[in-house]
Amino acid sequence: MNFDEFISSGAFSALEGEPTDRLHVGAVDFTGAKELSVTRETYLEAEARGLTLSELLETSEYDPSPTGSALDAFERQLALAGIRIGGKRPSTVEAFLQASPTLLPEFMLREIRRGMSMRPELDSLLAGTTTIASNRYTPFFIDTSAKDKFSLRPIGDGVDMPQLLVTEQQHAVNVPDYGLALKASYKALRYRTTAQFRVLLWYVGFRLQTDKIGLLVETIINGDGNSNPVSTINSAATGVLTYNDLITLWGQFDSFEMNALICDINNMKTILTLSEFKDPMAGFKFQNRGEVFSPLGATLIRSDSTPSDIIIGVDTRFAIEQVITQPLMVEFDKIIEQRFEEAVISESVAFAKVIPEAAVALDTAF
Repeated sequence: MNFDEFISSGAFSALEGEPTDRLHVGAVDFTGAKELSVTRETYLEAEARGLTLSELLETSEYDPSPTGSALDAFERQLALAGIRIGGKRPSTVEAFLQASPTLLPEFMLREIRRGMSMRPELDSLLAGTTTIASNRYTPFFIDTSAKDKFSLRPIGDGVDMPQLLVTEQQHAVNVPDYGLALKASYKALRYRTTAQFRVLLWYVGFRLQTDKIGLLVETIINGDGNSNPVSTINSAATGVLTYNDLITLWGQFDSFEMNALICDINNMKTILTLSEFKDPMAGFKFQNRGEVFSPLGATLIRSDSTPSDIIIGVDTRFAIEQVITQPLMVEFDKIIEQRFEEAVISESVAFAKVIPEAAVALDTAF
């Protein structure tokens, strides 16, 4: 999805009805905020404690927000600096840099994260998220090969207790570093408003999240390095996707529930136009609000990283976990000291399988 498509997308449109200027709403106590000075050292302290600047400012030794506060601790710092990020007269990026350049890195991080939230599909696909201090992670191995060994059944005298065997996988998952350098000259940004700039940051976050969905799909299909690629069935006829094929896929989920379907745009179009799914109410919701219906009770998720001949059924509660070594961060030094020019956005993330049987692929071209 390019930038123009993003601007016209439902993800972006959903934000247009939200308040864009929260810096002058209601009574706000600035007593604690006035006593603070955000510097490079403040960022270093937050980094050392594994926190973002916003999280650090909310700690008891800084400026925690009272219940019901109209602004959080970081927004109070913006307000004190006279920086408006929305409304009729938003501040320019130049005014931001002149008033308080030390606040710009956190502003960028927050808006990138907001852009990531515009693709909530990733979170819906995760069974859980694990944060570790190493770049190597060894997932569980859960032996589900013989269901009768741990099924619920009466136990008589001298009978072995049913067991669910849990060990570690043979191979650790490597958690790689991902980075993006956002380069823009001071001349290109100085007269842009913060309202314009934040849309660019939303797009960066949206694309990052889209790429992570692609990484998740790749892990489901090829495995996490522990010889656990997805189990695959074939459609009844090669090159054709029918309603019966989806029913067959749904039927593979013994002991699980197929609550998500992942596919590329072409397969998504095919599913949306199957006669069995042409429910008038489903069509009304899609045509009027862009809400995609749920075939067979499964949420339909688009990922163009999915091969064109593959549709993946997933029980999102058990299939995949996200592993994070370094959460999303924006390199603050260059922004503060070099009046932006280049911002490095980075994250260390990988995906691992929890229970491989919780995902099954349907191959329509074989």
